[in-house]
Amino acid sequence: MHPRATRVLTIDPANPDPARLRTAAAVLQSGGLVAFPTETVYGLGANALDASAVRSVFDAKGRPSHNPLIIHIANEAMLERVVVSWPATAKALADRFWPGPLTLVLPKGPDVPPEVTGGGATVAVRMPAHPVALGLIRETGLPLAAPSANRSSEVSPTRGEHVLAGLDGRIDLILDGGPTPNGIESTVLDLTSQPPTLLRPGPITRATLEGLTGPITYGERAPATGPLPSPGLTARHYAPRT
Repeated sequence: MHPRATRVLTIDPANPDPARLRTAAAVLQSGGLVAFPTETVYGLGANALDASAVRSVFDAKGRPSHNPLIIHIANEAMLERVVVSWPATAKALADRFWPGPLTLVLPKGPDVPPEVTGGGATVAVRMPAHPVALGLIRETGLPLAAPSANRSSEVSPTRGEHVLAGLDGRIDLILDGGPTPNGIESTVLDLTSQPPTLLRPGPITRATLEGLTGPITYGERAPATGPLPSPGLTARHYAPRT
């Protein structure tokens, strides 16, 4: 991996500067890597439809290639580019909880490179609620593959300085919007199983979800090899620094 000159741009988390969003979007559009705040933790974003950019995410994090990434979207048009089906249950959940910390696992669309899904047939998708994250995705005009912005096996970052400490020289840009509001990774729900499977607990509880979906089962931790349906199933690292 070639060293990168990591820039840090501070940005207002409530009213992000459009010029700074444009700067970050240009990096992403050219295949670069940008860390940005979400309502959960800082994410490390790349163009989800660019296999080379996605591989750079894995290189920067030292992440196993079978461990998939969550795709972050800003609108329905982006959703249609990354999934092949959108069942009624998914729509009801999205209408209630998006933008927000809920990730849905669905059958992946043909435009999604296998690097994003670890070679699997499903893809994890969410729409973040943080103004910086949502504004950046809209400005970029592309779905972003974005795991937490830390080295693999390290705790998820909730501040820009955490990102810099772990990824300086490995990514292009950090949008530092201060501390993230929640500091807890998104809830992940697999809708390709019946009943749906809760793969990762998070801010939106099982009981809350069951109000819309009916009964939900808990997923088992997956083996260390082979495709996984979602991130967060191999190593326990979701204990963010605050």
